[in-house]
Amino acid sequence: MKSINELKSEILRLTGEYSRLVHSENRPGYDKKRRMWKEKETIPYAARVFQEEEVQVAVSSILDFWLTLGPEGKKMETELAAFLGVKNSLLVNSGSSANLIAISTLTSHNIEKDRRILHGDEVITVAAGFPTTVAPIIQIGAIPVFIDANPKTGNAFCDQLEEAYSKGKTKAVMMAHGLGNPFDIKQTLLFCKKYNLWLIEDNCDALGSSYSMPRKLAESLGINENSPGLDEGPERIARWTGTWGDISTQSFYPPHHITMGEGGAVNIIKNKRLKVIAESYRDWGRDCWCPAGVDNSCKKRFNWSLGELPHGYDHKYTYSHLGFNLKPSDPQAAIGRVQLKRLPEFIQARKRNWELLRIGLDSLSDILEFSLPTHSESWDSKSGFRWDKSSCRSTCSWFGFKILVKDNAPFSRTDLARELDRNKIGNRMLFGGNLTRQPAFVNLMKDNPHAVRVVGSLSGSDTIMNKVLFIGTYPGLNEDMIKSEIEIIKNFANFSKSIKS
Repeated sequence: MKSINELKSEILRLTGEYSRLVHSENRPGYDKKRRMWKEKETIPYAARVFQEEEVQVAVSSILDFWLTLGPEGKKMETELAAFLGVKNSLLVNSGSSANLIAISTLTSHNIEKDRRILHGDEVITVAAGFPTTVAPIIQIGAIPVFIDANPKTGNAFCDQLEEAYSKGKTKAVMMAHGLGNPFDIKQTLLFCKKYNLWLIEDNCDALGSSYSMPRKLAESLGINENSPGLDEGPERIARWTGTWGDISTQSFYPPHHITMGEGGAVNIIKNKRLKVIAESYRDWGRDCWCPAGVDNSCKKRFNWSLGELPHGYDHKYTYSHLGFNLKPSDPQAAIGRVQLKRLPEFIQARKRNWELLRIGLDSLSDILEFSLPTHSESWDSKSGFRWDKSSCRSTCSWFGFKILVKDNAPFSRTDLARELDRNKIGNRMLFGGNLTRQPAFVNLMKDNPHAVRVVGSLSGSDTIMNKVLFIGTYPGLNEDMIKSEIEIIKNFANFSKSIKS
């Protein structure tokens, strides 16, 4: 008779064999064991990319039947924090939940009153993007202040930050790094430091993107170390996005850079006190910090006097915040740990796929405009990006390949989207476009005109809404798929030109 360990090993061996047979099309595009893509098959804009090890660790965790967040979760939190070079990472059940926890943390009574976000305070954000970057601001009773987005980068026009500021009301800036392109971190940090504001980086689309600036400037902003694995010499400091502000968020939904299925994380950059608050909001609002299955870590479980509870009331059932239960499961974390090991090669694949698309579509630059990294002024196939005089640089772990259809094009963005769809090429708008045009926000502003504040005309966000889409750069793409995409887009563009002429 087989021992328990032998039996488990045999189950996992068979699991790996099953996965190799069934899931070969989910392997990375550069993996020779991947099932060959056939012409006219669907080319997704994004998808889960995994190998047999992810399936094996998920089954192993299920066999152990620790279903709630447990030992695998603790290890992934430690490993993610180590990769980024931040104080702490807390796993949650989605990137949207991560944003909710991040902003809720700054409402805590444990935050100094002049910096605490109170009902009616303002948080500056960008109008073009994903709605759950903004929704939590409203959900905590604060007012989002929308600044415009630059169609070339997909990120905020940070020149509008000063105009958006309201003395005594503005408490934070909360923005995403759009499609993996870092926003102007230098200008944003200088602004936040000037007014002592919090910075929340929504890093859900940008895991593995980085930003660098001159060392003297970084040190003046309180940044004195590179992120692990990033080094641009003694004169510069380079850090991953999601490590420059106070709190950042991640999503591990399948289209993102790594996946746990559903899942996300809140990263505490350096202020460990924020970790205790964020953890409380994630875990029902409780005051106790004991991990699941552990009691009395503080050695004072029945000796606290908190609120108006009787002395000695069980600390595990003491609640200091109006919290949630937003934890993922341990099998998800087991998958995430394997995915995290694959992240460096995934980052390189995304960069390579973006470059192949950019080179292949360059001949259409007269009618299509392509994304530029923040601080980049132009691109050419020989020398790559040319940078502005800011002395800052951004390196993109691209979430997607952004295409803007110019006014002189013989077709519209929607025409292009329909053609891509007809040819089974996955494509998406830049999420919600101008969010103030979305039904939820239109109705909100009808009910309460003061629920949001808008800076300027938001014309750039309207351009993104009307003229931009993106296709995939995810690691599951191979060169044949990318060549097919390029050919279909070029044929459509050239045919449209011939019809118009």
